[in-house]
Amino acid sequence: DEDFERRDQRYKGQQYSHLYYCRLHKFREVLGSIVQSSLPRVPVSPILGLKDGKRCVVIGTVYKQMKLKPSILDEYAKERTKPLATASSFMHSEDYLVLEDASGRVKLVGSMIVPSNYVTGIVIAAWGQGGKDGDFFVRQIIEPGLPPQSPLPSITGKPACPYLKFRDKYVALVSGLRIGSDHCNPLQIQLLVDHLTGHLGDEQEQMLSAQVVRLIVAGNSLDVQYNLLAGQAISAKDQARLTEPVKELDIVLTQVTAAMPVDIMPGANDPANFTLPQQPLHKCLFPGASAYSTFLSATNPHRFELDGIEFLGTSGQNVDDLEKYSEAKDVIELMERTLRWRHIAPTAPDTLAGCFPYTDKDPFVLDTCPHVYFCGNQKSFMSRLVTGMYIWKLVRAISIPRFCDSGTAVMVTCSDRLFVGFQHR
Repeated sequence: DEDFERRDQRYKGQQYSHLYYCRLHKFREVLGSIVQSSLPRVPVSPILGLKDGKRCVVIGTVYKQMKLKPSILDEYAKERTKPLATASSFMHSEDYLVLEDASGRVKLVGSMIVPSNYVTGIVIAAWGQGGKDGDFFVRQIIEPGLPPQSPLPSITGKPACPYLKFRDKYVALVSGLRIGSDHCNPLQIQLLVDHLTGHLGDEQEQMLSAQVVRLIVAGNSLDVQYNLLAGQAISAKDQARLTEPVKELDIVLTQVTAAMPVDIMPGANDPANFTLPQQPLHKCLFPGASAYSTFLSATNPHRFELDGIEFLGTSGQNVDDLEKYSEAKDVIELMERTLRWRHIAPTAPDTLAGCFPYTDKDPFVLDTCPHVYFCGNQKSFMSRLVTGMYIWKLVRAISIPRFCDSGTAVMVTCSDRLFVGFQHR
């Protein structure tokens, strides 16, 4: 998580232009090499250097002009001509794309342009030609594609215990516990703890539990009553309402950390910083669990490696925002797009919550491709194998359902060099 930690970063009044510049500079090199290999005879031109009828390639950042996109200025307007937008989707048939680089911007037109598939913030290369009206007619769009990926480790060896039928290691993924809410079922959470620690089920279930080597809690573990925090003194009763969910979560985590490593990520509703990347939850919230060396308070996004297998995941804010400003068949398709764009949060800082204004890097750019990519707090469980241009690039994309609604956790293992994810109720 070194790329997502902000130990040396300080806000000194910098703007987001530095972040967009770093993003464009990073992808200009990547897309430039792709264009050179796929279209060797086509020149790369800056936007201000476009000429009518001359075919070329332009590389820039996409800006999506949206008719229904809410504006922060509307909240402070004295006279509103229309009510504030509260819809879950802001798509409109009149939306269009604009490509912008360091020299200028141009509108993208043509049958190849489908605005509903793109969002503001991604960097692409467009092959086409300039028109008389100042637009750029696109014949082909080139995306960065999946980043370089380390090879999967070979799966060899025998079970450590001859009585175990399960040779593979399992990683358990869960999100949306929402302890303290009306939707939280304490019995379900205790059943989850008992299952992970091997105190539940028959012999076969306990064999499976023995193979779980790590638990990832992907955000929204608490449901804190923030309405009680009004800047005034809080009564003892309200203090208990605020602290009880935290104590309950600590008890749950303490039981699991005694049996296996546990990584907990902050979510949109957790007591963590608002801007992405979210920093780890403070260990003082978990006096019991933090006493174990197996407890890790991680960032959001969270990246780690286990036996040569790279995991990358978020608490779900990135795909939730993409769902509002683009169209897709399902959540997995949105996750696949972020992999092919090589950026897990392209709408930050435009529409996604908030984002720290970095000046020297964009932490959400994917330099390497994970083997397992997960997003928490989704409506349902889904899993799909994403492949790159070469068949040896494989990514298992997993959407983790909200546990408070589904009572479902996800188990991930590696079998026959292909990652398999399945849900477990």
